[in-house]
Amino acid sequence: MLDQSPVTVRLVYLARLREAFASSGESVEWRRADPLTVARLLDSLRERGGAFRAELAAGRAVRVAINHSVAQPDDVLSDGDEVALFPPVTGG
Repeated sequence: MLDQSPVTVRLVYLARLREAFASSGESVEWRRADPLTVARLLDSLRERGGAFRAELAAGRAVRVAINHSVAQPDDVLSDGDEVALFPPVTGG
């Protein structure tokens, strides 16, 4: 039987995303039957429009980490995960 319990993750917005979204983070609950993946989370955020659509658009440089480990689009999120969104860091 498929577990359809809600999944709540804590989003953390860093660097330019914190400024663009006017927030350092939020909690998001996923109640759909399909698993919450990084790609689905980003799609859901883009659907909000405005700064979310602009900053998370295809081609924009944004990295995602789950519990401080770099994530891939098909990674599945679990209840209680911390998901950080941030631009890549460059340096020299």
